[in-house]
Amino acid sequence: MGWRVFHRMCHSSTCCESPPFGHAGEVTTPLSIPLSILDLAIIGEGETASDAFTASVALAQTAERRGYQRVWYAEHHNMASIASSATSVLIAHVAAHTTSIRLGAGGVMLPNHSPLTIAEQFGTLATLHPNRIDLGLGRAPGSDQNTMRAMRVDPRSSDRFPDDVRELQRYLSDASQVAGVVAVPGAGTKVPLYILGSSLFGARLAAAFGMPYAFASHFAPAHLLDAVATYREEFQPSEQLAAPYVMAGVNVIAADSEEDAERQRVIVARRRIGRFVTPRRKLSDDEADALLASPQGKQIAQMMHYTAAGTPTTVKEYLDTFAASVGVDELVTVHPAPTIAERLRSVELLADANDPVTV
Repeated sequence: MGWRVFHRMCHSSTCCESPPFGHAGEVTTPLSIPLSILDLAIIGEGETASDAFTASVALAQTAERRGYQRVWYAEHHNMASIASSATSVLIAHVAAHTTSIRLGAGGVMLPNHSPLTIAEQFGTLATLHPNRIDLGLGRAPGSDQNTMRAMRVDPRSSDRFPDDVRELQRYLSDASQVAGVVAVPGAGTKVPLYILGSSLFGARLAAAFGMPYAFASHFAPAHLLDAVATYREEFQPSEQLAAPYVMAGVNVIAADSEEDAERQRVIVARRRIGRFVTPRRKLSDDEADALLASPQGKQIAQMMHYTAAGTPTTVKEYLDTFAASVGVDELVTVHPAPTIAERLRSVELLADANDPVTV
């Protein structure tokens, strides 16, 4: 049977149905690829950061119980709907309420920090929770220009990203490259590093350093295929990694019916356009729909090009096709459903469709 793949980013009540990868009618074979989660610690409407943290614990506990590979948290600043700004603190909180699942940053925006500080933070986490901590690294600020100034971040700091990654790696190893400076805790923990990216720059850096590469296709899809191909072609084996390892993000809204998944998708799209265009004012549904139909709205909606929305069967078909077509070793799923209960249900339903939890 050929795969029926739903590309759910239309802006009307009826979604388009088209294969976003390969050729129409192409048949793919289900793969055994680990599934992980990127938790944005969403602060929903009428909720607080405390509610978001409670939800993050519940989500990680569910992911652990259902066999997901890992849960990561992303560093964002000055965003009213995302509570994971102090990423290492949130990881510590969730780790204290789980027992075995891997947890990490997806990622820490290294230009915002000194490599030594991050080595100490994640060295502490790795010491408290051995063999459970990952460290994904990005070079974007995770904020706007005003927020960067408030954080005292030098706009040129991203230019030092490759050198800072190497310095951080050495702090976490047994040989600091800065004479007389040792990360305590941190030295010798060898926390695994991952390069995050949405362009060829990150792909080439990860390949040159022999590190795993995680592509942010859940919100920046444009260069996914080129970046993955470049990474695999240029990969150089390292002490950390003998062969290329590709992770890619996909948005998932799994629900008990196609109709409920579509309802959730519409709500998510409306809220997202509001966050980007009128962050200080709530839009009516009609206003949001009008914006989504505009050129600006279509551009913002395109950020979620890779979205699987539907029943577990529909979602699994999409993820199987995505994994086979892109050539990934692990899928990082983002569950943006409107409520905590719906996000947890999405995580459960995806696990039900993938037992064990792979695609």
